[in-house]
Amino acid sequence: MATPREETDHDFSSTNAEASFTNPTQASQLAKGDFILIKNHPCKIISKSTSKPGKHGHAKINFEALCLFTAKKYTDLHPAHATVEAPIVLRREYLLLDIEGGYLSMWDQTAGGALKDDVRVPKTDESGTRMAEMGELLGRVWGKEGEKDIMVTVLSAMGMEVVDGVKEVERG
Repeated sequence: MATPREETDHDFSSTNAEASFTNPTQASQLAKGDFILIKNHPCKIISKSTSKPGKHGHAKINFEALCLFTAKKYTDLHPAHATVEAPIVLRREYLLLDIEGGYLSMWDQTAGGALKDDVRVPKTDESGTRMAEMGELLGRVWGKEGEKDIMVTVLSAMGMEVVDGVKEVERG
């Protein structure tokens, strides 16, 4: 027969993967440049405006933000005291080794030299978007033969990844 203690022990070693993608944050604490989840899209805040409280209401905050993966603009309105979800966004740099079949082959110098080959080359047909800029820049620097290495910055959030920066560095 199980003791009351054994009956109340729970296994917390695994959780829903969705739980680790965001952090609850008070809306009033977010600022321009921070990240917010709007309609299940991880977004970077480009503007924030606060309305004054009304006679019987609370101050409201209007967020305008761009999706990290599509560059589509989203807006959202929340009471200043409300709790909103902020996506956990990680930024990592990789050394570009090759481009093959529409994917980047990169070396993670911080993870014991692990290879990463599951990030797509940014599409260049989305004129005017950050992704198109990254794709065009990547195409220009990859086509050069020279004495420089190419570092690629990758943002990851909500289980997805996107190229956010490309730069040439001296070999060393």
